[in-house]
Amino acid sequence: MTSTFLTLQDFDYTLPRELVAPYPERKRSEAKLLVLDRKSRQIEHRVFRDLTDLLQTGDLLVLNNTKVLPARIFGRKTTGGRVEALLLKFLGKTTWQTLLKPGGRVKAGSWIRFGEDGTTLEGEVLDGPDKRTGVRKIRFREAVNERSVLEKLNQIGRIPLPPYLDRPDEAIDREMYQTVFAEVEGAVASPTAGLHFDEELLGGLRKKGIEIAFVTLHVGYGTFQPVQTENLSRHEMVEEELEVTAETAVKIQKALKEHRRIVACGTTAVRTLETLGEKIRPFQGTTKLFIRPPYEFKVVDALITNFHLPKSTLLMLVSAFAGHELLLEAYQEAIRRRYRFYSYGDAMFIV
Repeated sequence: MTSTFLTLQDFDYTLPRELVAPYPERKRSEAKLLVLDRKSRQIEHRVFRDLTDLLQTGDLLVLNNTKVLPARIFGRKTTGGRVEALLLKFLGKTTWQTLLKPGGRVKAGSWIRFGEDGTTLEGEVLDGPDKRTGVRKIRFREAVNERSVLEKLNQIGRIPLPPYLDRPDEAIDREMYQTVFAEVEGAVASPTAGLHFDEELLGGLRKKGIEIAFVTLHVGYGTFQPVQTENLSRHEMVEEELEVTAETAVKIQKALKEHRRIVACGTTAVRTLETLGEKIRPFQGTTKLFIRPPYEFKVVDALITNFHLPKSTLLMLVSAFAGHELLLEAYQEAIRRRYRFYSYGDAMFIV
């Protein structure tokens, strides 16, 4: 079967439940690292801190500096019913895009008070759920602007862990579900390949002469949404916001001109770079780019990534980069070697 005719089932695999990592490694850079060479088809087993040996002087490492919001909040309607909200995106003035649970029982016009005594947010639900996504709008009281909502979220909000972890967030998640270079607030999920970097490793890379550039792609709730159609051409990605600064654009343009290797950390960095393609420039906007086999990469030469869920768009992107059969072989090797999977799991370096 050629990659042209791949369907959703071609991206399925069986993972033992015990290999889903419920918690992160205590030392970020101690995670296992599976190194996959696309040309030789060879697999090597290393540790993430070995990137100082695996990256080459002159490489440009591109990291996503989005910061995860503590965007899950709990409250009650005026009638007393409990409501959970996940704030997705600031829409302007005092209005936010949100997901509500239980969504069907919260009607347009309902008022919800989030938080406890002392620190609260009060909001009005403006509409019913979107038929495709379930997304709705909520408007907070006029005295509340974006900055004050963010400040209150830091007091009353909870970290929105991936649903498959099946546990409430804990104190450790405030630190460890955030990259050490997180800076620009706006994500509802972490760019998890970047979780393995610590300051010591970043310092070692810079000392070796690896250049580092930052892009911003705010990971949205769509990263957890399952693909519903066997025909992948019918799947539509959820729009996500991204930004490439002038400083980063210059670094990437220079690396391309000098034919230096561009190493993307994570599928979000890949989608940011490939959205701009060969016309790298300062950019602030959105992307719905869905990368799957077959796809010709225009910017990215090597990829750092975690192990992804079956049938996910993330797995499809990595499959497009590594090759479908080779990637699934690597996944089976990782399972045999008892690698830890998903957001808090181990990593791959694909060259």
